[in-house]
Amino acid sequence: MELSEAGLADARQKLGAVRELLLELHKALLDSERTQYEILHGPIKSPAAFLQLLIGDEKFAWLRPATTLIVQVDEALAAKKPPATQPELEQLRNDIRALFSPSTDGDGFWKRYATVIQRDPAVAKLQKQMEARLISGDCLSLPPA
Repeated sequence: MELSEAGLADARQKLGAVRELLLELHKALLDSERTQYEILHGPIKSPAAFLQLLIGDEKFAWLRPATTLIVQVDEALAAKKPPATQPELEQLRNDIRALFSPSTDGDGFWKRYATVIQRDPAVAKLQKQMEARLISGDCLSLPPA
């Protein structure tokens, strides 16, 4: 079902707010994982070297689902024809909920993410904010049709 102009504007505003929280959380995860890596392997020489690790080192591969989700949100916000139907917006909302909600996936994102939440207070704080947004329904809650 197509959303009204007002409904679409509201959904885009909420998506933008979720994006900001996702970016902050992603940055905290990168910082935390970089610190752990440097404790074991010594300082990373440059931002370019860190980028190469993010792209190619399997120790950082678990972060890719969060990176991909941010790209999907960015694409939705930048599109000439942004998501305008309830199913499109619900898919983004469901993807966010699936990634940042507890999971029984033993080797997936959540297993590593839960470890970082326990280890890093900054990540734990941002996860609490994400949980609050997900629980409150303010994570891309859609206006009534």
